[in-house]
Amino acid sequence: MDPNMQYSKTQCPTVPEDIAKMRNIPYQEAIGSLMYALVATRPDILFTVSILSQFLNNPGWVHWEAVKRIFRYLLGMKSWGLTYGEGKDGLEGYTDADGASQDHRRAIPGYAFLVNGGAVLWSSKKQELVTLLMVEAEYVAAIHAAKEAMWLRNFIGDVFGQVKGPTTLHCDNQSAIAMYKTGSFSARTKHIDICYHFIWFVVENGTLKLIYCPTDDMTADTLTKALPSPKAKHFAASLGLVAPIST
Repeated sequence: MDPNMQYSKTQCPTVPEDIAKMRNIPYQEAIGSLMYALVATRPDILFTVSILSQFLNNPGWVHWEAVKRIFRYLLGMKSWGLTYGEGKDGLEGYTDADGASQDHRRAIPGYAFLVNGGAVLWSSKKQELVTLLMVEAEYVAAIHAAKEAMWLRNFIGDVFGQVKGPTTLHCDNQSAIAMYKTGSFSARTKHIDICYHFIWFVVENGTLKLIYCPTDDMTADTLTKALPSPKAKHFAASLGLVAPIST
């Protein structure tokens, strides 16, 4: 998907001729195929597919061109697959949020969890509330990531034995990290609902460890916005997608 293009319903066809033209385009079938891939093995296309899925009922030509860009991207990386055991040992997560750049004015949070270097859980969807500040969007995104971390720790503990030590969650917003660790709310952030303070207790009891991660290394960045091909491939590799080594 073109990172310089803003996709909206204003690009959907409105005249009968254009609507009839798009009826012959297999847009829904293409999105369905891409969804199958992203759910199974390709977290790197999650954001773009979720955006383009909003136009299933009445896609425009610009949306179809964006779908074809995703297929060209996958064609260039068709040999890449999720690989485990070649990265860091254990469970770690990444959380990020994009500003309200879409028509719905909701932030797009994303998170990904990796086990032994390969992604096992990923998400990208609009937040259920309209956040007033970027730090608030990041804060709420990390709450949802923390809940998934708790579930994953329990699941891994049931299958392989109790997870030792805290789970590392990477975040690229230092103000949000300060709020997690100290509860230092300002006049601009004190309105955040009490239900989102769950992460205080998770950090306090040693289940989760929040650390700063520079934006250039933020793996979850690819789950919150469209990126140029080099950065998209860089973060795809960070998710554990690698090409097989020829012998």
